[in-house]
Amino acid sequence: MRSAFKKLSINKHNVDAGLIFAVTLCAVLSTIMIYSIVESGISDIEGVGPSYWKTQLISTAAGFCGALFISLMDYRKLVKLWFIFVPVALGLVALTFTSLGYQRAGADDQAWIQIGGFNLQPSEVLKLAFILTFSYHLSRDEADMNKPLHMLLLLIHGAIPIGIVGLQGDYGTAIVFAAIFGCMICSANISWKYLLAAPFAIGGAVAGMWFFVLDEFHKKRITILFKPGTDPENIEYQQDLGLAALKSGKIFGKGLFKDADSYVYVPEIHNDFIFTYVGQVFGFLGSVGLLIILAYICLKIFADSRVTRDRLGKFICMGAFGLMLSHCIMNIGMVLKVAPVIGVPLPFLSAGGTAMISMYAVIGLVLSTYSHRAVTYNVFYDDNDD
Repeated sequence: MRSAFKKLSINKHNVDAGLIFAVTLCAVLSTIMIYSIVESGISDIEGVGPSYWKTQLISTAAGFCGALFISLMDYRKLVKLWFIFVPVALGLVALTFTSLGYQRAGADDQAWIQIGGFNLQPSEVLKLAFILTFSYHLSRDEADMNKPLHMLLLLIHGAIPIGIVGLQGDYGTAIVFAAIFGCMICSANISWKYLLAAPFAIGGAVAGMWFFVLDEFHKKRITILFKPGTDPENIEYQQDLGLAALKSGKIFGKGLFKDADSYVYVPEIHNDFIFTYVGQVFGFLGSVGLLIILAYICLKIFADSRVTRDRLGKFICMGAFGLMLSHCIMNIGMVLKVAPVIGVPLPFLSAGGTAMISMYAVIGLVLSTYSHRAVTYNVFYDDNDD
């Protein structure tokens, strides 16, 4: 009996406890802050009710369990199920272009679907599918990746999700996919010739987006960063409120569960601008502390990529690293008014059930590569089974 139980256990030294603790700390903090926002009445104008913090709590619990479950699975076998999860991910994204797709209040992209009483953002599922499939593609093709045809196929693979979410109008998520692609392909044995050509290709893509894709509203969101206070439409209003909210917290913050009049209201304060609430309730010191935790999460994922048992595991970790880092930089930059408002949530902190669960799933993939770097036996994996 004891022998059987031992086979169903996993060595505690093969669990990245620091990573799972850090992300769960952020998720629990998020639930508490959203509850405080609801109870204070600060977000009544947006109709943010008790369902938001309850959804966050349930998503945190489900995501935590899901991450641990995925960590027990052999990532090498999981990627080979691409023929199942890729059609599911693409099918869900395709539904956003049908009558099931809708534009969430406060957003300017049609990137959501509503099935029954549940709202879902399919691009979150697509992120997972892309990290797995592109990792598999790179691991199988790395030896030949610098040959023109093979590089072209890799570029097409990366361009597909970028193009799909771009068609939705979700340019923030498109940039996230580009960041994931860039981190993964640069961690492979790519030739220096392609690296030298990359800035010119990126410059051309940016120019093409500017002249042929972005509308005037999106362009103004970017140009206003260089000429603040010059826009008659006051597009920077939300970011100005965000900065005022951050400053109002001073050094130590105002604390949680105050009445609404104690806080500076910022549109989407429970979601994309939740960092402004962190600044208000925990002050400068609390904001810096949160940034340290987010930096730890990103750096821990990067460090885990250095100890994986194979290249596939490394690419999965680098994809997760690109995802987390791009979300953090874009969201914090948006709040600090050094990046345009682009609708990218802060990992494990912004309200959103789909985002929370998908982020935990990505962490689960990282935990899988970490736990299987030297594990001999567990529920889903036998070291002798190759």
